[in-house]
Amino acid sequence: MNIKEYVRKICINAKESKKQIACLNEKTKNLILEDVIEELDNNRENIISANNTDVENLKSSKNFVSSFVDRLLIDDNRIDSMIESIKEIILIKDPVGEIKNLCEMPSGIKVGKMAMPLGVIAMIYESRPNVTVDASALSIKSGNAIILRGGSESINTNLILATCIENAFLKNKIDKNAVQLIENIDRNIVNELLIQNDYIDIVIPRGGKNLIKLVDELSTIPVLRHLDGICHVFVDKDADINKALEISVNSKTQRTGVCNAMETLLVDKNIAEKFLPEIEKRMLFDDVEIRGCESTQNILNSVKIASEEDWHTEYLDLILSVRVVDGISGAIEHITKYGSGHTDVIVTENDDTAKKFLRNVDSSSVMHNASSRFADGYEYGLGAEIGISTNKLHARGPVGIEGLTNQKFIVIGNGNIR
Repeated sequence: MNIKEYVRKICINAKESKKQIACLNEKTKNLILEDVIEELDNNRENIISANNTDVENLKSSKNFVSSFVDRLLIDDNRIDSMIESIKEIILIKDPVGEIKNLCEMPSGIKVGKMAMPLGVIAMIYESRPNVTVDASALSIKSGNAIILRGGSESINTNLILATCIENAFLKNKIDKNAVQLIENIDRNIVNELLIQNDYIDIVIPRGGKNLIKLVDELSTIPVLRHLDGICHVFVDKDADINKALEISVNSKTQRTGVCNAMETLLVDKNIAEKFLPEIEKRMLFDDVEIRGCESTQNILNSVKIASEEDWHTEYLDLILSVRVVDGISGAIEHITKYGSGHTDVIVTENDDTAKKFLRNVDSSSVMHNASSRFADGYEYGLGAEIGISTNKLHARGPVGIEGLTNQKFIVIGNGNIR
C-alpha cells in the first residue's frame, strides 16, 4: 500500500468512527477514560521500556540535542501525571449536546446554542509522548475522532501508549478508529495528511518552528496554531524583590524545554541596579547563561551582549535574554515587537500598573505575580490540553474540551412562521 492509500484509509476510518463517538453519552466516555487509566497503570514497565529505547536512539542520533531528552522522557512520575490529567478530564462536565441560553424571542421562537464536536482532528506533534494520551483523552471526552502523527523519535513510546488506548475502546466495544496513531514514520505522511480536507476538520500542530511553518504552508485544512513560546517576565519598579526573584527563577528553570518557560526578562530601569545582581546569582546557580542589553551589561559586566536575534529566540534551554526597559511602556513596547502571543508576566505590587499590563499585552495568557509555567491546561482546570493556541479565532490559550467543540444555533418553535 502506497502512502496516498495508507493515509486515505486512516482518514476514511476516522470519518466513519466519528459518527459513533460523537453520539456517546458522558457515562460511556468516562468508562473508556477509566479503562485508559487502568491500561496505563498496568503497562508501566512496557511504557518505560519503550521510552528508554526512544531516549537511547535519540542520544545516538546525529541530530541529538540534550534539551530534547526532557521532552521525550517518560518515567513513573510522568505516567502518574498522565493518569491525573485523565482523572481531571473525567470530572469535567461533558459540554456536547447541551443547549445553553435558550431564550424566547419577540416572534415566539426560542433560540439557544448547542456545543458539538469539531469532527475529525489531525494532531501532528514532536517529542512529547504524553501528547498521545492527553490529546486522545480530550478527544474522547469532546466526542471527536483523532488521527495522531507523533515524531519518529518517540515512535516506540507512542505505539505502546496507543495500544493502551485501543484496548480501552475494545473493552467498551467502541470503534477503536476513533483514535488512530500513524505508525509509518515516513516524513511524506504529513504532506499527504495536510491535504485530506474531505475527511479532516482541523489540524493541530505542536512542535518547533519548522513543523509549524510546514503545516501553515501545506495545509488545505483549518489550523489551530501554536507559534513560538517567547515568554516574558517584566519586573516593575514597584515589584516585591523576593517575589520577582522566585517567579523569574521558576519561570526559567522549573523546566526549560517547554513553551511556557521564560525566554526574556524585562527589568524596569528604576530597579535594575538592585535586582539584576540578585537574579544573576540565582541564574548562575542554575547554570543559566545570561545575554543582556547594553544597560544590563553595564550592571553585570560578565554577561554577553544580546543580539537582535536573541530577542526573537525561543531557546528551550538554559539561556536567558535580559533587557532593561523604561517602565511599563517600555515593557509593553518590547513585548509587542518581539513576543509570540503565548504568555507574558508582570511582577508588581502596583494594581494600576498591573491592570495596564493585563489590558494592553495581547497574548493568550497574561499574568500578574505568577510564574509563566502556570500557562497550562491542567493548571487552568481543563484537565489537560491538546496544545496552546496563539490564534485569534475559535480557541485561544490552552485548548481543552470546550476548545475542541464548536456551537450551532438551536431554534425551537410551535408552528411559528415569519
